[in-house]
Amino acid sequence: MRWCIALMLGFCACAANAMAPQVVHDIAFGDNDAKVNAIAALAAGGDTGALPLLRGLRDGDVHTVADTQVLLVKGNAAVDLLTGSAVMPLPESRGDIVINNRIRRALDTAIAALELTAPDRAVRLAAARGLQSGADEDLLPAISTALARETDSEIRELLSVAQASVQLTSNDKTARLAAIRALAASNYASTKTLLLGVLEQKDGSFVERDADIRTAAAKSLRDVENRLSTGEMIGRVFSGISLGSILLLAALGLAITYGLMGVINMAHGELIMIGAYATYVVQNVFRAQFLPWFDAYLIAAVPAAFLVSALVGMALERSVIRFLYGRPLETLLATWGISLVLIQAVRTIFGAQNVRVENPSWMSGGIEAISGVILPWNRVAIIGFAAGVLVLMWLLLTRTRLGLFVRAVTQNRSMASCTGVPTIRVDTLAFGLGSGIAGLAGCALSQIGNVGPELGQGYIVDSFMVVVLGGVGQLAGTVYAAMSLGIVDKFLEAWSGAVLAKIAVLVFIIVVIQKRPQGLFALKGRTVGA
Repeated sequence: MRWCIALMLGFCACAANAMAPQVVHDIAFGDNDAKVNAIAALAAGGDTGALPLLRGLRDGDVHTVADTQVLLVKGNAAVDLLTGSAVMPLPESRGDIVINNRIRRALDTAIAALELTAPDRAVRLAAARGLQSGADEDLLPAISTALARETDSEIRELLSVAQASVQLTSNDKTARLAAIRALAASNYASTKTLLLGVLEQKDGSFVERDADIRTAAAKSLRDVENRLSTGEMIGRVFSGISLGSILLLAALGLAITYGLMGVINMAHGELIMIGAYATYVVQNVFRAQFLPWFDAYLIAAVPAAFLVSALVGMALERSVIRFLYGRPLETLLATWGISLVLIQAVRTIFGAQNVRVENPSWMSGGIEAISGVILPWNRVAIIGFAAGVLVLMWLLLTRTRLGLFVRAVTQNRSMASCTGVPTIRVDTLAFGLGSGIAGLAGCALSQIGNVGPELGQGYIVDSFMVVVLGGVGQLAGTVYAAMSLGIVDKFLEAWSGAVLAKIAVLVFIIVVIQKRPQGLFALKGRTVGA
């Protein structure tokens, strides 16, 4: 804390040396007119080094000592603004500088003018955003000057909205019409509130008497509403694709195991959970041993999550599931029991409380598509990751010997066995592959929420719905079903709420299963049961 204060006071000392002593003297000891003129002179100079003095004056941190010192006080230290020298300890006989509303307005205008023209984009952006909560007519010259100099599109749009909001209260009809037309090009939701204010009615009649202004406001309001509606649509589609990508990752492994062997694996959710905890362990290893490369932990966590979940899945297939083929009810009960065992094992090892997996710095923040529509980087990364996993799955199933065996066993197990396909080994490898992909789903899920022992429970039902809807054993059907369910769920959620949306999706799937039990994209040719 002390070094921060020292650094700030050092900056203030440099700024004090750059300011004319007469200006500082007028601000501290002059009358109200002298104070206002001195503040205006600092703003006109355009030197952001004056900001500490102006902010300190506004916040009551500028004190005087007799007629000889003007101190900018921070904590237990101060700097003399007339000489630029540090003052410690603080003099006890300090006096406050009294400012009235006129001086306060001049300070606000000067601070805004300097912040809006600062070299640092972050300072300008923060100042422009601050104007959205309210700007008065005194700030209009500063806003206009900053708007004429600004080249950043985001800051320009904020300044345009602030300028128009001030001009809406003008007595000049031409200025008001220009402001209304300017607001029509805005992407900000606050613009809608400003335009609705122009169209406000009381006792059945418009508050605004000028018909031309009301007509222009109504047209601009329609333009803004259309643009905001488009933004909401983009946001919902993105959220639907993001949810669909998560469902796809969760269902891909199940599509292999359920499609290949007809195993209703109720422990699939726990394999997702194991992948998430593997990611958590890798994160902790990097934090403890490889802290400078912490942002790369996710690259190492992906193969780790795949391998751990795949090994657990293969162990389950070899020890339990292999002996239950052809008995779906017993398989369901056995895998449900295994899921409980895995949950309790994780609780014993990691505790019952959720654990937190941090996003790497390159996955923080997001892309602002339009105002109010943020596409988070972690969600964008998951969509890309799901697409990459899907491509690798397609290549494995269509371009490798294992993929050929898997497809053969899926379509006709007995014929594949007669032609020399080692079906038992294929079962184990396929189950391990499906389990490993579930682990990848857990790795992805760890980036959008906390990781807990019951993480996979929330995705097992949705995974089965995706597989059944898309068609058992059909990779393309799984993709279509996951994306369709994700997008439909988000649109229904916006219309009817999350609970009713989930019910509607479930009813739809039940109807589809009744009318088309093989799914929307069923395999052609001989099946396992043929």
